[in-house]
Amino acid sequence: MKLVLLSGGSGKRLWPLSNDMRSKQFLKVLRGKHGRLESMVQRVWGQLSDAGLARDAYIATGRGQADMLQSQIGSEVPVIIEPDRRDTFPAIALAATYLYSMEGVSLNEVITILPVDPYVEDSFFEKMKDLEQIIRDTGAEVALMGVRPTCPSEKYGYIVPEEGAVRDAAWKRVSHFAEKPCEEKAEELIGQQALWNCGVFAFKLDYLINLLIAKGLPIQYEAMAKVYDSLPSISFDYEVLEKAKRLVVTSYEGCWKDLGTWNTLTEEVQVDVIGKGTISPDSHGTHVINELDIPVAVLGVSNVIVSVSPDGILVSDKHASPRVKELIKNLDQRPMYEERRWGSYRVLDYKRFPDGQEVLTKRIVISAGRNLSYQLHEKRSEVWTVISGYGQVVLNERIHPVRAGDVLKIPVGTRHSIRATEDLEIIEVQSGSELTEEDIVRLSSSWDEIILMLP
Repeated sequence: MKLVLLSGGSGKRLWPLSNDMRSKQFLKVLRGKHGRLESMVQRVWGQLSDAGLARDAYIATGRGQADMLQSQIGSEVPVIIEPDRRDTFPAIALAATYLYSMEGVSLNEVITILPVDPYVEDSFFEKMKDLEQIIRDTGAEVALMGVRPTCPSEKYGYIVPEEGAVRDAAWKRVSHFAEKPCEEKAEELIGQQALWNCGVFAFKLDYLINLLIAKGLPIQYEAMAKVYDSLPSISFDYEVLEKAKRLVVTSYEGCWKDLGTWNTLTEEVQVDVIGKGTISPDSHGTHVINELDIPVAVLGVSNVIVSVSPDGILVSDKHASPRVKELIKNLDQRPMYEERRWGSYRVLDYKRFPDGQEVLTKRIVISAGRNLSYQLHEKRSEVWTVISGYGQVVLNERIHPVRAGDVLKIPVGTRHSIRATEDLEIIEVQSGSELTEEDIVRLSSSWDEIILMLP
């Protein structure tokens, strides 16, 4: 069995920590087994490893999240890059063509799809292993895993089995799906043995490849990537599952949560304060998560979330917090913090002058042993001031050491890279007519390749 984890979304219900580049699955707010803070994706990948499933797992994601994934769970993790941000049908179709044409996976292989960020017990992944045998035993087109509801929730979709299904059967035939019903309807569905739809399902690879052929779509990865932006932006549920004729479902009886809002996420955050902050004793059920270097104090206010990041500040009643996505929908600003495969950066200041010139100041941290790509810019110059650490810099094919106190000027068109021997911290000041990620001409990413390019 091969696994494909879907990693996408902007997670704006967890603003200001999450943004278009750092979705909810990357927020390091959960307490790990060894006491360190970890993200949802780090937690899930650890659980997959413990279950012996990580070696057969791939992650499908957009280009903007690839660096952060590899920064958090390792550069060896196989990543399937989506050319554009689409819905789950295009993402799964692209992943299927990758497994088939690039990895040579057998058409008889069972492929299991799951989100990258469920909050579950380890038993969830042991139960997920049953999907392969269920597919082979039943001949179903798709086998789903649903969660036994603990309450008539309006937040989740439901998988409804056929009438007369035996409650404790290993699997049941699926009658239909119900999308986020009202509480009264949800109670009725639970009476029909309906399960929460947790987004986990499996199929044989030949099922989806033949489906793509029937739709006139490519089954080679490179060809699919070229037409990706023309695929319908539609969920796999609507495009495939609701049209399939032979669906079965098995139930998971343990804990499962979608930590997509501040009120649900803070239920699993085991400390009241992350970062610099203090909460008065008469503030009950309150959490402070602060990514800035300035202190935050909360006095006499209960059941609120105070979240502080370079992107903004949120102060919200926890029950009201799911509405934050609607509140900030008209905010338009670039992400002020990003994690990359080489480290991270935080925007400190940005200014645009009347003549169109822009100045952007960043604090960059490059992890020991990592390097920026060998690149040049056509519309901006940069000045680097090394604050701490030690490493090597390449400027126009010349290599020399850098250390704290050094100042490096990088004019427009200068080929440059830097590698950290020990963690490097740099203040970077960009100036030019257009300060965007598009103004990067990458010549190489590997430090070994960069060295070979030097005279």
